[in-house]
Amino acid sequence: MKRDEKKKIIGEHAKHEKDTGSAQVQIAILTERINELTDHLKDHKKDNHSRRGLLSMVGKRRKLLNYMKSKNAEGYQSLIKTLDLRK
Repeated sequence: MKRDEKKKIIGEHAKHEKDTGSAQVQIAILTERINELTDHLKDHKKDNHSRRGLLSMVGKRRKLLNYMKSKNAEGYQSLIKTLDLRK
């Protein structure tokens, strides 16, 4: 992910101007990285090092989503719709 793409994602999901570390922003960035790695692994099926990184990112995103669900249920629902996640 390039710097411009990351800034765009942060701009879309930030609560305020200098927000770069809120749960929404972290989940959006992780989702983008997960999507990129998933595409990479479709071409390189035996790349187990990247697969391990992908699984750790999915786990981290799941933890952040659970946190957000407990703290801000409405924001959780809207974030899931905008990122097109299953749950």
